[in-house]
Amino acid sequence: MFIDTHMHEMTYSKDSFLKLDEMVGIAREKGLGAICITDHDSMGLKEYAAEYTKRTAFPIFVGIEFFSLQGDIIAFGIDDYPKERVSAQEFIDYVKERGGVCFAAHPFRNNKRGLEDNLRRVKGLDGLEVLNGSTSPEACMTAALYARELGLFTLGSSDCHIPRKVGVCATYFPEEVHTMEEFLAAFKKGDMKPAYYRDGGYEIVSTERPEEVRQIKIM
Repeated sequence: MFIDTHMHEMTYSKDSFLKLDEMVGIAREKGLGAICITDHDSMGLKEYAAEYTKRTAFPIFVGIEFFSLQGDIIAFGIDDYPKERVSAQEFIDYVKERGGVCFAAHPFRNNKRGLEDNLRRVKGLDGLEVLNGSTSPEACMTAALYARELGLFTLGSSDCHIPRKVGVCATYFPEEVHTMEEFLAAFKKGDMKPAYYRDGGYEIVSTERPEEVRQIKIM
């Protein structure tokens, strides 16, 4: 199944123009099997998303995009988070101690919010976002090169804040996941692959040749 693993809903991400109903509607149209809400430094949508999933049978996994002192990190499987900015390593340790998973978001985007070369210094990341719908192909290719060098799992995400970006990139999970427990277990296996939406469906990307990531046109 395909899951968009990095998305922003307007209630708690103030730079987003998306409501949950709209996100789910577009996701279903594109063939996504689930979505992830990863608001900026907030997990405030968690209870509403759980109720929404129960009512609609469409899985919504709520995590967080945490702005560490070195850059943004996406995390799932935690019930709370540091209320002040801490180092990337401190946040990764916090997540892992609680049985969660985490990956570096848009590590080479030119907005000073990516981990960049800190990827070589931190320990414990599960994966690396190598396709991001709001990041340049060149920055995505650099992320793919680092993922291969460091042996990290690779993911694709839309990082959507507006309707047309929903689901432009996603992550392929080889098994169906419907609960957070299943999502975390599948994530820890590391068999995911990045994908992008084109011509009415998703195309899985092999990052064994990172230079090919630069050729992908994300619409």
